[in-house]
Amino acid sequence: MSGWSNRSSNMSYTSFFMVGFPGLQESRTLLVLPFLCLYLVILSANTLIIHTVTIQRSLHQPMYILIALLLAVNLCTATTVVPTMLFSFSTRFNHISLTHCLVQMFCIYFLIIFDCNILLVMALDRYVAICYPLRYPEIVTGQLLAGLVVMAAARSICVVAPVVGLASRVRFCRSDIIHHFACEHMALMKLSCGDISLNKTVGLIIRIFNRVLDMLLLAASYSRIIHAAFKISSGRARSKALNTCGSHLLVIFTVHSSSISSSIVYRVAHTASQDVHNLLSAFYLLLPCLANPIIYGARTKEIRQHLPTLFQKARPEGPAEKSSSLPSQRGLPS
Repeated sequence: MSGWSNRSSNMSYTSFFMVGFPGLQESRTLLVLPFLCLYLVILSANTLIIHTVTIQRSLHQPMYILIALLLAVNLCTATTVVPTMLFSFSTRFNHISLTHCLVQMFCIYFLIIFDCNILLVMALDRYVAICYPLRYPEIVTGQLLAGLVVMAAARSICVVAPVVGLASRVRFCRSDIIHHFACEHMALMKLSCGDISLNKTVGLIIRIFNRVLDMLLLAASYSRIIHAAFKISSGRARSKALNTCGSHLLVIFTVHSSSISSSIVYRVAHTASQDVHNLLSAFYLLLPCLANPIIYGARTKEIRQHLPTLFQKARPEGPAEKSSSLPSQRGLPS
């Protein structure tokens, strides 16, 4: 008996079975269609805005490039999560190795934090554009923009790497079934059989510090921006500046509120079922991916005015248009 307990205490699972919504065992396949439709809408909306920014030379400016980059990150986030989720819905169990699970965890959290860091770069770009409009072209150069994006990616890696690194050292011997549709940190930590207090502490400290610092930087930046915008003498220019800032603030609210509310509910609502927690996770992961292209497509005039042109180019030429382009019989030589 002692030999068996010795072996079990040293055992650690290196592969797992992922169950998306454990409370819906018999009807999980019904979730495939709504989540597939949601994924297709996310792909279409984000790709449309990115394509518009790419092909329109007038939109090759820092603000629109950052919007396209933000939406590209949204695409990557949805693609990291949804296909795996759909596969777990359509099959009884979705087998995943520990290495693959840790890679997915790293990608999810890297993309979420990179998304927030791009919002910080966008806030800095708007700060210079509105507070120092005459010096904007010489300050915000392509080289500076590339450097800021690299710094944003490096900061994301520095935040995520310790959490994933500590998770890779944990022994998982409690179970080999992950009651989640993705390898989130706490979903994997529930399977541990050792002391994970360091993992929880590091994860919580990093998350709180990162969120608080982001909110302070954003609040300082946009308070200066709004103050400078109200001092603009031209009413049209002031309205344009406030409308642009309004779009960014709406995106910031969507990204941060969905993440913070999910974290609060996850830690407070202990009586809620696993399915409710999973639904909240899907909400905070996918809501920004769906809302961001709609916000920028509907509220940014420079992007919105190019969308009809894009659809007209994509529309095939009708028979009436073809016949009108041909010379009429009256004008033909007899």
